[in-house]
Amino acid sequence: MSKLALHGGDPAGEALEVPNWPQSTEQSKANVLDAVESGAWCRSYDDAEWVDRFEESFGAYHDATHAIGVANGTVAIELALRMLDVQPGDEVLVPPYTFIATASAVTSVGAVPRFVDVDPRTYNVDADAITDAITDRTVGVIGVHIAGYPMDFDALLPVVREHDLFLIEDAAHAQGTEWNGRKVGAIGDVGTFSFQESKALAGGEGGMVVTDDAVLADRGELLCNIGRRSNSVYHHYELASNCRMTEFQGAVLCAQLEKLPEENERRRENERLLRSEIDAIDGIKTKPDDERITARGYCLFDLQYDSDAFGGLSRDRFLEALTAEQIPASTGYAMPMYEQPAFSRSRVAALVPPEATVPRYRHLHLPGVEQVTRRNVSLTHTVLLTDETGIQSIGTAIRKIQSNVDSLLD
Repeated sequence: MSKLALHGGDPAGEALEVPNWPQSTEQSKANVLDAVESGAWCRSYDDAEWVDRFEESFGAYHDATHAIGVANGTVAIELALRMLDVQPGDEVLVPPYTFIATASAVTSVGAVPRFVDVDPRTYNVDADAITDAITDRTVGVIGVHIAGYPMDFDALLPVVREHDLFLIEDAAHAQGTEWNGRKVGAIGDVGTFSFQESKALAGGEGGMVVTDDAVLADRGELLCNIGRRSNSVYHHYELASNCRMTEFQGAVLCAQLEKLPEENERRRENERLLRSEIDAIDGIKTKPDDERITARGYCLFDLQYDSDAFGGLSRDRFLEALTAEQIPASTGYAMPMYEQPAFSRSRVAALVPPEATVPRYRHLHLPGVEQVTRRNVSLTHTVLLTDETGIQSIGTAIRKIQSNVDSLLD
């Protein structure tokens, strides 16, 4: 039995060569140079074209009729809420397993986020929990395609339609994810994406709002551009902020999108290989294989760790041993969103009308998300860009820890 790297042994993951990220290409460099030399650095110029190109190509790639490029993924969610005319005091249902922007965007428009539980198998919002949480002030739902694994639209859409709610898809992790042959984003009313540098489609920053609704798209274009139409300079039709994507972001992202399908296919092949390596390991589970998921985008690859199968070894001690074996892994989102200090009742109450009912967030205990945050182990999407030997080393490292678990319990 080989010695754990934590105790001086050779790391099992020495063969795992994870590429640096983000990765530029000659095309991305050429695109940015073109944008620099054009002198049209801001999308508002008549001769600016890179953001237009990216909107068109990304909308086509994600099966969306309309696409609006914005500064980042947080702004994208805020813009989506404004497009849907969310008012101060309205309630929006959000999952508690997500990045803070999913929920903080709700408070940015004076509305109240109400956290609903997730399915612990998929980490995505639970349709039954949505039904139970609806009040007479509920106007919509923001669901998240966590780690690129899509929400269950077959369960969610009937609920939102029955109760006349909107559905925003937070697809920050899901560039390329597909449900029953259609890319996510415009399956709900509005979809939002992030292109922050850690994402599989990386632009440093940047975001996108997509929809198939022409009326919502027209309003979104106004609200994105200080309330003005593209051909107006000092005529403003809405009171709005400036959410625009720069031409530099558009130039980089045009090039990055060209290579995304091939990279996602490589990730998908390596996901299959990784599943074959670890699905037989007692105490390690992956998310369900669902035939309705016809293509995957990736941001993270999540594993569920059962300490009982490792002699009671805590998840955090397991992670310490795994990273020592040179397998880059983390807890993912370390706590339910309702435990974040930013979501104290007093802080949220200061942002919403006095008559609004603000939940006692710190008193919440939702079992699905609390199970996820106790048991999750996340690998980044870049791990899935390594070679076969590197993927196999992940399984080797986990089995090595399990074989040596007694030495970690001393």
